[in-house]
Parts: sequence; structure tokens; C-alpha cells
Amino acid sequence: MRAYPNLRHLAYLVALAEHRHFGKAAEASAVTQSTLSAGIRELETMLGIQVAERTKRSVILTPIGHVLAEKAQALLRSVDDMLDIATEAAAPFSGTIALGTIPTIGPYLLPRIIPALRKRFPELRFALREDKTGALLDRLAHGRLDLVLIAFPYETEGLETMMLFDDAYRFACAASHPLARAPRIGLDQLIGEPLMLLERDHCLHSHALPLLEAAAVAEAAFSATSLPTLIAMVAEGMGATLLPDLAITGGMAGGSDIAIRPISGEANRRSVGLAWRRQSGRAQTFMDIGDFLHSWAKAEIQPWRSNGEVRS
Repeated sequence: MRAYPNLRHLAYLVALAEHRHFGKAAEASAVTQSTLSAGIRELETMLGIQVAERTKRSVILTPIGHVLAEKAQALLRSVDDMLDIATEAAAPFSGTIALGTIPTIGPYLLPRIIPALRKRFPELRFALREDKTGALLDRLAHGRLDLVLIAFPYETEGLETMMLFDDAYRFACAASHPLARAPRIGLDQLIGEPLMLLERDHCLHSHALPLLEAAAVAEAAFSATSLPTLIAMVAEGMGATLLPDLAITGGMAGGSDIAIRPISGEANRRSVGLAWRRQSGRAQTFMDIGDFLHSWAKAEIQPWRSNGEVRS
């Protein structure tokens, strides 16, 4: 009878492929380095091939090792999905959901929605992770996250998505800026006004570009790594920027000497929504969470269409 590797062997191989170091892979697997090393050797003996080349400083997976690690990862995801299906059937809305979100959403929305989610689904627990969209989607695809809360549009092929609410962009400038007193900003007023944005690997950058290109607005040479840095630069008169409503109502600009003004038109917005693996065994739970958050947002978050509160 053919000998089959067990799930422990597969998990060790996946951890080794990810960390490329026996010590780090062992730490991630919550075992000793000798235990993980012995497990990899058992796997190699069972398969009759070498999956890793060992050196004193690092480990390199062989070509067949890479192939097997990808297969092992897919099998472990299938097992996780099977367990999720069982959990869903035995006790819906229970257990832990690994939830990821992005820096331009998490700090401003999570403190508001997590208490509401805990009240609505008291048996659910959320393990939170913040990262850029690409990294979150990679972790989601590899089974290290269950659900992500991100901004759209974004390429999410192979995933189920649910939009929750729209989030308008607003023009932010120093209080001394010529447009600081304008009741509303038209895109034509931004021509020749270089706008500072987040760095290119932030989705907020890619979402703002079509708006700038449509109005022939220039992008400033300076870019920031975070919204707090961007706001500090604006307050110092180094330029203007676009900020999402969510960050503004979340207090991001509080205490800063900047003016915030609405922008005319319907193109000045992003959508905030959820995404999860299409084959996930907890899809129904995620849809119910999405339905709840959609209703919550209608009641708690001011729609992007309204003028909102602007300040000098």
C-alpha cells in the first residue's frame, strides 16, 4: 500500500518554503527546529526525493520541492475549508476569523465595527492584521487570512466580494491655501495644483490617479508612506492632497491646521468592501457579516454624496 505523508509533514514543508530557514519555520510551526528538520527528512525518505538543500546559513528548496510545497499548501487549504464547513454546520458564527485590512481603512473603521460585530456575533472572534492590499490578498489566497476588508476597485479574480459603502475623497490643503475658503472644489480648479499622494504601492494612490488624469491634475514629486505623514506635509504648506472621508471622520485630520473641502462630481470616491476565497467553507458567515456591516454603514457612516462637515 502506498505511504502517504501526513498533514504535519505538509505543514512543515509549507513553512520551510515560506521562511527558507529551519529555525524560523520551526518557530512559525510552534515546534523545535530538530522536530521540524526530522519531519522534513521523514518526508524526503517517504517520497524518495530531496525537497531542500541545506546550508549552514539558509535552506533552498529544490525545484521539485517548490512544486510539492505549492501542492501541499493547496491540500492544507482544502483541509481548512473542510474544517470550516464542519464548524459552520455545527456552530455557525463561532470560532476565529483571521481578518485583514489596509492602513487607510483599519485605524478609522475597525474601532467602530469590531464592537458592533461582537455584539451581533458574540461567539465570533477576530484575529486582525493590517497590511497593503497586495500582501493581504496574497495571504488570503494562501489561507493565512479568512476575510479581508479593502478598498475597491482592485483586481480580485477568483474571490467573492461584497461592497459595503462608498467613501468620498475630499480636498485637503493648508489653511493659508487659496482654495481653503472655497465651498466646493471643482476638478478644473485643481489644474496646475500638484497633489501629494501616498506611495505607489498603496491602493489609495492608484484610486486617485484616474481622478487626477481625468482633470489633467499633476502629481507632486513628494509621496508619503502614511496618511499622518501626508497630513503633516499638507499642514506645513508643502502641497495639497486628497483624503478619504473615512479617515477624516475618524479624526485623522483633527488638530491639524488644514482645510478640508468636498470635491464636485461622482468619480471622487472609492468603495469599501469584503473579499474571501470563493471555495471557503465559511462563505455564508462572511455574507452574513457583510449584510450586517452594509446595514450598519447605512446607519452609521455618512454617504459619500452628502456635502458632509467641512472646516477651515
